[in-house]
Amino acid sequence: MRLLALTAGVLWASAALAETPELTVYTYDSFVSDWGPGPAIEAGFEETCGCDLKLVGTGDGAALLARLKLEGARSAADVVLGLDTNLIAAAAETGLFAPHGVEARFDLPMGWEDDTFLPYDWGLFAFVHEEGLAAPSNFRALAESDLKILIQDPRSSTPGLGLLLWVKAAYGDEAPAIWAGLADNIVTVTKGWSEAYGLFLKGEADMVLSYTTSPAYHLIAEEDASKRAAIFDEGHLAQIEVAATLSASDQPELAEAFLAYMVSDAVQALLPTTNWMYPAVNPTGGLPEGFRLPLSPEKVLLVPVGEVAGLRDEALAEWLDALSR
Repeated sequence: MRLLALTAGVLWASAALAETPELTVYTYDSFVSDWGPGPAIEAGFEETCGCDLKLVGTGDGAALLARLKLEGARSAADVVLGLDTNLIAAAAETGLFAPHGVEARFDLPMGWEDDTFLPYDWGLFAFVHEEGLAAPSNFRALAESDLKILIQDPRSSTPGLGLLLWVKAAYGDEAPAIWAGLADNIVTVTKGWSEAYGLFLKGEADMVLSYTTSPAYHLIAEEDASKRAAIFDEGHLAQIEVAATLSASDQPELAEAFLAYMVSDAVQALLPTTNWMYPAVNPTGGLPEGFRLPLSPEKVLLVPVGEVAGLRDEALAEWLDALSR
């Protein structure tokens, strides 16, 4: 009888476990880190969804898209979180994503009408440096200086791709000359943002490609006011990060609920001080200290989604040519 009771208990527990729906979200590594927003979002969503949320770090945003292309419709992911406006066109071409049905009133530097890719935060690319450094005010001045910089590979990193498009948006046909001048400033090109920023914090370079909000992290999380973002007079390229549901997901309703949760007030209030980006929807409590836009709105540069593919290929060729000399 004891054996029968034990067996029945095991079977009941297994059945209960099997009945718990599982939602798998592919995202980037820093999102799921202990200091990122992932742990709090996982706990908060699981309190309401009656599900098991699995956040899977897959490198940076560009690496994430590459993995999806490789896995195709067989991917284990139900949701992808961490693509951006510079990857949306390439992502849409895969045919892997479904419309989401989530409505929100966005606070973004551009209008938003896409019904497949849902914005959850945004930022401005910038070079971060230590207080006291005589920072350049534009790319030309940076190229003419002896300052050493750390950047990310545009083939695997969304900030790396953002930098290419930033230079292209600011300088157009003069971009190859800018890269030729910057080539000897570059200490190394890392696979992703985390590696580059870690090297900067170890003192391996004067400046690192990051975001205008990065100093707010040091100020709020570490009470360290020593970091600055160099503001360039050409303007700064905006990056809008998005999430989307995969068409092949066997949990479409749960996936849509997760996307709705990402633009809820609870998550939008969380993101500035965990993901260190501007929220896509300003929370009711407002923005924390250090999140004031550091430049006039007309200096926010945007590359229309439909133009990214053509510019990306041209800018990548110019970048590779400059760094190979």
